[in-house]
Amino acid sequence: MESFSESYKAAGVDITAGYKSVELMKKHVARTNTEGVVSGIGGFGGLFKPDFAGMEEPILISGTDGVGTKIKLAFLLDRHNTIGIDSVAMCVNDVICCGAKPLFFLDYIAIGKNIPEKVASIVEGIAEGCVQSECALVGGETAEHPGLMPEDEYDVAGFCVGIADKPKMIDGSKLTPGDVLIGLRSSGVHSNGFSLVRKIFNINEETIYNTYPELDKPLGETLLTPTKIYVKPILALMKAVEVKAVSHITGGGFYENIPRMLKDGMTAKITKDAIPVLPIFKLMQRVGGISEHDMFNTFNMGVGMVVAVAREDADKAIETLAANGEDAVILGEIVEGSEGVVFA
Repeated sequence: MESFSESYKAAGVDITAGYKSVELMKKHVARTNTEGVVSGIGGFGGLFKPDFAGMEEPILISGTDGVGTKIKLAFLLDRHNTIGIDSVAMCVNDVICCGAKPLFFLDYIAIGKNIPEKVASIVEGIAEGCVQSECALVGGETAEHPGLMPEDEYDVAGFCVGIADKPKMIDGSKLTPGDVLIGLRSSGVHSNGFSLVRKIFNINEETIYNTYPELDKPLGETLLTPTKIYVKPILALMKAVEVKAVSHITGGGFYENIPRMLKDGMTAKITKDAIPVLPIFKLMQRVGGISEHDMFNTFNMGVGMVVAVAREDADKAIETLAANGEDAVILGEIVEGSEGVVFA
């Protein structure tokens, strides 16, 4: 007998819509399958068999995050196939900071009303993020929440597990004065600070379509640009040189995130003019009257990831990143001190 509950549907939960969502998303999930995937979606758990070959001491590293209020822009633009990339990016970009290769990902979608085509569109973005990071989407959950949130709204969160060989993990312990800081460019605001972004521009159904001379696309499209995923270039860099430390520039900007990769007695000295500040950040600072300190304490300012390498490895690091699609820049160096971050 087919599973169907008239009473549950009358209460606002359509079980059959959930089944249709799963059928529609299967083609997207299939794109993410890697060698370790043991089970398909639909079971009670996602199965994955990790390969420990060549590792002295395998360590599993996990990360979880959501997309935050950036999701409001997806609602306003009625565009749902990129927000999932952000969900994956926020997790895999964190675990790669330890030098961990992402293995698998699970998503959680809470939605007011399950419209299968919308859910499949969200999962399309999640799958794309997994493909970009070579991470398998082994499962997830779509929960219909009538009465808890409006029918046309949803939230997305994710969880990933990565693996690293403990002797090769990146932890900042080998940092020394003179090491070079290299910045990997961001694709935009990424997925942080959107409560402030929405306040600056008074984001609503009309203002989201505003255009500005500084931007090559309307405001909403610029802001919805997915978070860049740095997994492949960082893994390639680790094979080419010794990567001493990595920082993912998320909420808290430079001031909060860069100190997280430093060991005691080390300070990141950054040349402000070397930062490839994107036009959207200059526009936000102007329109919102935001102080420079608050901008650097909230946003990535055009740099989504910072890595530290020995000075003699800097040129090779830049070349390796370029070969992997990253137009990286030298931001500064490591110096003695306890200030965390200083600008020159």
